[in-house]
Amino acid sequence: MTTKQQQFQQFFHTLAEKEHIYGAVLVADKGEVIYKAAFGCADLSSGRKLTTNSVFELASLSKPFTAIGVILLEEQGKLQYDDLIERWLPELPYPGITVRHLLCHTSGLPDYMALFFEHWDRSQIATNQDVLQMLIKYHPPVHFQPNDSWLYSNTGYVLLALLIERITGQTFPQYMQENIFQPLGMKDTRVYNRRYRSEQIPDYAYGYVYDVHAGKLELPDLVEETKYVTFLDGIQGDGTVNSTLDDLFKFDRALYTHEFLSKASLEQAFTPARMNNDETFDYGFGWILYNTEEAGREVSHSGGWPGYASTLFRYIDHDQTIIFLRNKEQEVEFEQATIEAIKHILFEQPYVVPERPPLKEALALDPVIYERYVGTYRFESNSDIFANITIEEERLFMQLTGQVRLELHPSAETIFFLRSLPVEVVFTMEHPDKANMLTIIQEGSQEQAQRI
Repeated sequence: MTTKQQQFQQFFHTLAEKEHIYGAVLVADKGEVIYKAAFGCADLSSGRKLTTNSVFELASLSKPFTAIGVILLEEQGKLQYDDLIERWLPELPYPGITVRHLLCHTSGLPDYMALFFEHWDRSQIATNQDVLQMLIKYHPPVHFQPNDSWLYSNTGYVLLALLIERITGQTFPQYMQENIFQPLGMKDTRVYNRRYRSEQIPDYAYGYVYDVHAGKLELPDLVEETKYVTFLDGIQGDGTVNSTLDDLFKFDRALYTHEFLSKASLEQAFTPARMNNDETFDYGFGWILYNTEEAGREVSHSGGWPGYASTLFRYIDHDQTIIFLRNKEQEVEFEQATIEAIKHILFEQPYVVPERPPLKEALALDPVIYERYVGTYRFESNSDIFANITIEEERLFMQLTGQVRLELHPSAETIFFLRSLPVEVVFTMEHPDKANMLTIIQEGSQEQAQRI
């Protein structure tokens, strides 16, 4: 047994003793799995435990798979990266966008989630076709002209899934199964929308969020802030690939050979996006790109959806891999510290076992007070980013441009916190009945937004 293995065992044993970890982890060094384990429950109602074979929702860790679906079509000559997507989606009212723009998040497209929060019948489950129809019907403005800037776009990856369907004549799940999952032997991986089209998966890991109001873990379907998981459940491409540790490791290994994808394709996928002004952004075709002093090139992606977090780190210069899948909501700072410790052990550096912060408790406030804060605020640092503050069911919510809606929980009359993020939102009152500014405080930095 190596020292690394002993350190991983001791590290996770310490976290598990304190019940500070719910999820599954795999660490590999030069193709050899040196640590693999699972901790916690897969189903709180039955007490069923997680295993190393449990199936997790990957959320945005699905994006590398969607991107590879497109890359395979390029290798077959069925598309080119600089083709305009209007070739296959002529009804989309946003001209000038290419396949490459969608892959690299440089399309400038508006966020589809904001549309659904504002206009959708929440008794219905939306699909990719509904995303397209909402963009056509409401035609919200772009954030910028194609390739003028970079902005993470779930909308772009939904459209990539639609492109795959229109080019191949197959459904997106069928195409992914036949062209990626089956060829790589990923027998427990699928595109899975469990509320839209239920399927019995024996070792399924249900994801749980902390309900601040009830003071306990719940399925996100039952928590007001996260109920959107139901009406957005039929959407694919930006998420909804479900997989296991072993299948993700098979995927990792396949990307070290050129039998599945050509060397030229992988080089394209791992090349930073280049904008019209010749500046670059460290995101390729479905991969976040980063150079580290201790481990060389890091090619990674993460995913987050209520109840789930997923991360795949690939250190391709030294063939090292970290896969971390979680099905219980954790505070972001604690989770990041956990992942950093895993990296430090792998790189043979000193590490610290993180301490989970105490659960936050909300102050009881008269919901009438929330009326003071409702409105739209524009950020001083970026005039294209807005914070929309709304009330629903006597609860206060904030939605930033391009992000999901989050509930604001009061810790004081003008100070609010988010459920799992290390963020405070402070309202400034120019008049007793109306806020004129909000300030977002995170990790020592402050961002101010003025009411418009």
